[in-house]
Amino acid sequence: MRRIASSGGTRTGKHRHHRALSSAPTAFSGGVASIRRFFIALLLFLGVSFISSIFYRAGLFTSPFGPMSWRQPQDLGGLIPTDDDSFDFINLDNEDIRLERVLKAASMRDKTVILTTLNAAWARPGSVMDLFMESLRTGEETSFLLNHLVIVSLDMKAYKRCMAIHTHCFALTTEGVDFSGEKNFMSKGYLRMMWRRINFLRVVLEKGYSFIFSDADIMWFRNPFPYFYPDADFQMACDHFTGDSSDLRNTANGGFGYVRSNNRTIEFYKFWYISRLNYPGYHDQDVLNYIKYDELIADIGIDMRFLSTTYFGGICEPSRDFEKVCTMHANCCIGIRSKIHDLKVILEEWRYYLSLPPSLKRASVFSWRVPQNCSLDMLNQSRPPSNEIDWR
Repeated sequence: MRRIASSGGTRTGKHRHHRALSSAPTAFSGGVASIRRFFIALLLFLGVSFISSIFYRAGLFTSPFGPMSWRQPQDLGGLIPTDDDSFDFINLDNEDIRLERVLKAASMRDKTVILTTLNAAWARPGSVMDLFMESLRTGEETSFLLNHLVIVSLDMKAYKRCMAIHTHCFALTTEGVDFSGEKNFMSKGYLRMMWRRINFLRVVLEKGYSFIFSDADIMWFRNPFPYFYPDADFQMACDHFTGDSSDLRNTANGGFGYVRSNNRTIEFYKFWYISRLNYPGYHDQDVLNYIKYDELIADIGIDMRFLSTTYFGGICEPSRDFEKVCTMHANCCIGIRSKIHDLKVILEEWRYYLSLPPSLKRASVFSWRVPQNCSLDMLNQSRPPSNEIDWR
């Protein structure tokens, strides 16, 4: 028994010795594999860094005005010379790429965006744009819409201001034209700016994006989407609403509208834009109110609707129902100072309404305290000089 135990012990000792010898190559192989994995990871990291550097230097991650993020609002002071307010820093050849990029970033799931245009006169701090943004932030279920708003800047100052306060900014360039100043109504600069906008909206439609277009002197109080006609191609606000959304006698206002992207609306915008040649000296809104009767509109087959001032009101014809109003427009107004004053009054009225308990909201009868500086009496007495009035 003792010998057998000794013999068994000897066999056990040899087995342990064999395992120890056989494990040595395994440990060495594991070390080699670890080193190999480290060098592979290092090579991958260096490769990705090199490719990213190439993309950066190629300008694929830059804004139109230089190497800055286009996704976040930022103060551009110091990055762009303040003594040059031209668009010389933009590569005009990549406008299509820039537009596609910003539309994609701002788009809703169904490829819908919200668009407004801005020039330097309306971009100053405390001016129209600040009131517009405030209304969206404080309206009922409207703040999320800022994520889908693209501010289309018509000059360098407006673009710089947009980048400081908002995420989605697009610089719409017009070579040889300065849109920075306040444009007198019906002046050559004003007309060119309005028609540039119509042509731009056609391009947006051709890219497959539907849009709400809103002038910046419109206060947003509620999400407008539930109040649009579900099957209409082209829906436009009115200075005066007859009570019938299909009635061509409604006085359309080009400052607010919802347009679906399809072949009918693309053809309609082409026809609208080219019609400026048949009505020289008229702006887009006047021409729209002429061509809506044209036989070609019926041939295109576009479903055109006009939005009730109950939901989409303005100083021309205010909404009478605070429970339903979605937007209020500073149309029928003389001068930017008058606009700002009355827009502030409109916002004050809305804040007061929101501060009331639900029972008082339903029981009270509200009316807007406008027009004030935007006096309709002055408009009715006589047509002011063309360089004073802004009907929008």
